[in-house]
Amino acid sequence: MAQALRPNTAGSLLATDGRPHPLQDTLMAVTLVLGMVAFVTAMFHSLHLLSSWAGLVGIFTGAYGQWISETTRERFGLILGLGASGVGFFLGMAHGGLFGGLW
Repeated sequence: MAQALRPNTAGSLLATDGRPHPLQDTLMAVTLVLGMVAFVTAMFHSLHLLSSWAGLVGIFTGAYGQWISETTRERFGLILGLGASGVGFFLGMAHGGLFGGLW
């Protein structure tokens, strides 16, 4: 019956150590959203400004989130967001770059 006295940390979605991590969770969510935006908009040639800027900001937020992350679940979400941001950024750069068509 020892398992009845332990708290259920397996059901926690974002923190496996039982403590809240609001900054890390926010950075993870922002990185995932920016990564999805960058990845989806990179499929359209005319949206290269949005994909390259969203990817660049997603890379920076994900890198800072990795630096201060404390749990494996946070790192997993950050890596997914970083990968999508990187793909979106590089495809956006290939389609015209950060300032392509503005000058």
